[in-house]
Amino acid sequence: MTELPGTGTAEWVLEPGDRVAVTGSAGFIGSAIVRALIDRGARVVALLEPGGSTANVDGLDLERVAADVRDRAALDGALAGTRAVFHTAALFQFWSRRPEDFYDVNVDGTRNVISAALKAGCERIVYTSTVATIGLHQGRDHPADERVPARIHHLFGFYKQSKYVAEHEALRAAAEGAPVALVHPTFPLGPRDVRPTPTGRVLLDFLNGRMPGYVDTSMNVVHVDDLARGHLLVLERGRSGRSYILGGENLSMRTMLDHAARITGLPAVSRRWPAAIGVAVGHVSQLVEGRLLGREPRVSLEAARMAREHMVFDDSRARSELGYTSRPATEAIRDSARWFVDHHYVHPERARRIRWVD
Repeated sequence: MTELPGTGTAEWVLEPGDRVAVTGSAGFIGSAIVRALIDRGARVVALLEPGGSTANVDGLDLERVAADVRDRAALDGALAGTRAVFHTAALFQFWSRRPEDFYDVNVDGTRNVISAALKAGCERIVYTSTVATIGLHQGRDHPADERVPARIHHLFGFYKQSKYVAEHEALRAAAEGAPVALVHPTFPLGPRDVRPTPTGRVLLDFLNGRMPGYVDTSMNVVHVDDLARGHLLVLERGRSGRSYILGGENLSMRTMLDHAARITGLPAVSRRWPAAIGVAVGHVSQLVEGRLLGREPRVSLEAARMAREHMVFDDSRARSELGYTSRPATEAIRDSARWFVDHHYVHPERARRIRWVD
């Protein structure tokens, strides 16, 4: 280990050939971390959800292990002999037929991964949390950092609540001596968003012409590959028990959609809707699709409520302490849009209308 200049903190170095495990390795962020690790010469142990899609890691040189994070015995076997672990696996959605699944996966799963990592003698554990557990200042001109505490009434929905509890399990472990550092990703865009994520769905709706209007909200947009590189910086330079926001650019929804229109040549979205309309649509969608039809709502109530907030963030800590950097948000938007088009997420008629602008 070497010491980081001016910090008194030891830098942990990832060496070629190190065995490093990644939970949620076929997910959007997880698969980007896998690629970043392979580029560094690590031997990746990819923990895959039993029966889940492996498209994001197909063809990569890695060790595959089917292991549910709720299965402690499976994790013990999967993490044996690994030097470090990234825990990115989570139930990341805003609705489920079984709300208890959020706690089973996000909370109990986090406890299980940390316990198995400690049993395996892992030297570093990086836990992927979310900016949804961080409080917000008022307005788009006052970004929040890691020191802003969450307000309980902002933790609406089982996803946010379970991630808040899981984060405190990671902090508890760190307080007891576990080598756990925490990452708070903002809103990622980029390739391999197979589901897609809520942020990717906004862009995809625009590409498909399904966005007749927008709500005056804001978000911090980051390229998923920058997030992956930031995770490796947290692995090597992050302090145990410390949280790091990894972000990109703070953009209003109008600005993000304008960027998408300029990049693709598609018509811009000009109609602005009151946030109350989105919340009303969320209530109806949750009732009709969620309760009556038993399927994931097209417009979840939790997402509609989030749209009332300006979710802007300050990632200065990661930039100053870790040397983190990020590319312009326009590159994330472009790479995401191209991936959606190339992988046939966009209706052919709309795709033919696209005129890419570099």
